[in-house]
Amino acid sequence: MLDTLPLSRKQLRSVVQASARINLWHGAVRSGKTIASLLAWLLAVAEAPPSGLILVVGRSLQTIERNVFEPLADPALFGPVAAQVRHTRGATTATVLGRTVHLIGAADARAEGRLRGLTASLAYVDEATLLAEGFWVQLLARLSVPGARLLATTNPDSPRHWLKGSYLDRAHELDLKAWHFRLDDNPSLSEAYVAALAAEYVGLWKRRMIDGAWVVAEGAVFDMYDEQQHVVDTLPPMRRHWLGIDYGTTNATSAVLLGLGTDGRLYACAEWRWDSRTAHRQLTDAQYSARIRAWLDEQTVVPEWTFIDPSAASFTVQMWNDGHPGIARANNDVLDGIRSTATALDSGLLRIHRSCSGLLDELPAYAWDPAASERGEDKPIKRDDHSVDALRYAVHSAAHEWRHLLPVPTAQGVS
Repeated sequence: MLDTLPLSRKQLRSVVQASARINLWHGAVRSGKTIASLLAWLLAVAEAPPSGLILVVGRSLQTIERNVFEPLADPALFGPVAAQVRHTRGATTATVLGRTVHLIGAADARAEGRLRGLTASLAYVDEATLLAEGFWVQLLARLSVPGARLLATTNPDSPRHWLKGSYLDRAHELDLKAWHFRLDDNPSLSEAYVAALAAEYVGLWKRRMIDGAWVVAEGAVFDMYDEQQHVVDTLPPMRRHWLGIDYGTTNATSAVLLGLGTDGRLYACAEWRWDSRTAHRQLTDAQYSARIRAWLDEQTVVPEWTFIDPSAASFTVQMWNDGHPGIARANNDVLDGIRSTATALDSGLLRIHRSCSGLLDELPAYAWDPAASERGEDKPIKRDDHSVDALRYAVHSAAHEWRHLLPVPTAQGVS
């Protein structure tokens, strides 16, 4: 196997040295940590004692299949050994080097019950920071066979995350070995790919996903926002439109129209907003639907897709019954949505028309929650964020339509 993989010295060293009870590969996305850890795990499977179960743990069965078993079964990566990896998609067991391997999805703390009563000799954990701490603790307790080992990978998270505070920072006190990887530690990546990947991350995410740093979310979420740079008074002709809607009853309802200009840039073209607190009057779903559709008629725009707050079930039904076309549930992964919006702003791809007053008021004040950061979580403060959320819905839900427009930095500019 070692002859088929273009491994760096750091990767090889981690494979050879992964003999501790806890072995952890952490660092940048696509930095080579997963391939090194999988190779070390295959060697561990070959040496595992006959007693005790062999486990592979991930956020879900689907992520285990994608991140673990698809690479393992690739002969271009693992040569003839790949033929000894057998797994049927959707099955909770696999065969690796003749040994039965049990796959466990651990989406939340309740998954801890799946470990009750079992005894394990070897475990592989994909993306350890996504697991609940209680599950991790229970998993370690189940590795009770003499010589049992845990091998795990993760991208970095907050420096206050339990994995860093209770394990990485205490490596000298524990039977734990860890290896940190940066993007440039992967010898199989081309300079062009490294440059393209670096362009997709900004701010907090760039430090975590490219530099592999455990850094805290603090201050303004969109710290790259600059009114002088990002706000425009005129718009070019638009080739395409998408609409994002954040729905509120006691809070504001906001609709932000996102356009792709003929100049190849994204624009928050217009905004419709109703704040029941300042208007001292709430609207019904039917009234919201009618007013938003009338506003779009004024803009002479029919958006290709309208991405609606996924929690607004009754309003979505109302829009559908009123015949509004292209309705879809918005992708409401908050952190990924923030990252997509931040990337579009930081790269200069996204501009905002000056008429979007609610959005322009909210963007500079949209901040990370310091109390959540203290708990090791990345969460924005949920206050005055309705137009920002509407923009995020449109930008992130349509990301596959515009990511190819991101400028790619020169390879020399990537560290």
